Amino acid sequence: MASASGRLVENIGKTIKKVVENKGSSWWYTPHMAAASRAIANRIPLVDIVVQVRDARIPFSSALKELSVSNSSKHIIVLNKMDLANRSQTKKWTRYLEEQSHVCCEVNSHNKDSIKGFLNLLQSEVRELKKNGQSSHTTTVMLVGIPNSGKSALANSLHQIGRISAEEKGRLKHTAVSPNPGETKEISSLKIASHPNIFVLDTPGVLPPDIIDDEVCSKLALTGAIADCLVGELKLAQYFLAILSTSDEYKKWIKFPSIKTKILTGDQPGKCSTVSEVKMGPKKQVPDHTQDSIVNNVRRMLFETVSSFSEDLENEANFAELCKLHLMGLHRAFQVVPGIGEDADYIVGKKLLNLYRTGRLGHYTLDQLPSDVN
Repeated sequence: MASASGRLVENIGKTIKKVVENKGSSWWYTPHMAAASRAIANRIPLVDIVVQVRDARIPFSSALKELSVSNSSKHIIVLNKMDLANRSQTKKWTRYLEEQSHVCCEVNSHNKDSIKGFLNLLQSEVRELKKNGQSSHTTTVMLVGIPNSGKSALANSLHQIGRISAEEKGRLKHTAVSPNPGETKEISSLKIASHPNIFVLDTPGVLPPDIIDDEVCSKLALTGAIADCLVGELKLAQYFLAILSTSDEYKKWIKFPSIKTKILTGDQPGKCSTVSEVKMGPKKQVPDHTQDSIVNNVRRMLFETVSSFSEDLENEANFAELCKLHLMGLHRAFQVVPGIGEDADYIVGKKLLNLYRTGRLGHYTLDQLPSDVN
């Protein structure tokens, strides 16, 4: 990443660390999260397999570094959300973790074949445990990880696929799934296989009590492990634009036609809407940003802006100018009402973050492998 964006990373890190230092914060290591951490630690010696669910986009930053797995429990690392990460980088991270003597599996919680593959791995591990006399009739698998790493989605998919594979009847259970961090409040159990019986425990996401690395803070915030309001959608959007502008992802969008859109200004010419009016007004004021036509406009705009910018991005002033050009273009691509000021930038930032987090703007692995790894 260009060094000029380092100031942005430093700013994001400083904002988050200020919250971390406030031990009474309602956003970081809350009493609820502390209680969840203790409950998880108490359960680990009692379960057969501990599955650490990491975000494939940040395999290092999303690790639970304080996780202590007992000798009686098998430990598996899952790189979840593999569909959002760079495929070749995910393969390299998997190989690296396996070389560190970890059992590692890449998973897309929303893909049936991916879930079936992971379920087969779990069943294979269970058979091995039983062969060695390390598991009783019922096997328990506990999912642990940071907030928003996809534990609940994984648990639900394992439950659904496992019940179907076992041809079991009855009402399917499910745990709450949300794009917002911190939705899972308690440990819940779902059956995922029969003969032998396997149950999965879904647990609340936990974060470390302290964090000191600015880049880790920034990556956790960008991928949604921390509430957006902590840093601000616009600042996170600018961080993503820095990553995009120094990657090769945008070069794939050369095929999309140049933007030909009209920015909607509402029913009353010259009237500036407030952010609430933009959100709640007629649908024609806020086109659905997930429509293919809008997404393709965004892609083409990003491609044209980066491709036509010839200044050195190592320079902080140049980087700021590129971000400004990006935002101007995104107003047009998203068809956001001009003249709202900061409210308009907020809307644009929120839409851009959503497209990034759903994989509509490319696939990025934000954590680099250690320098001594090929």
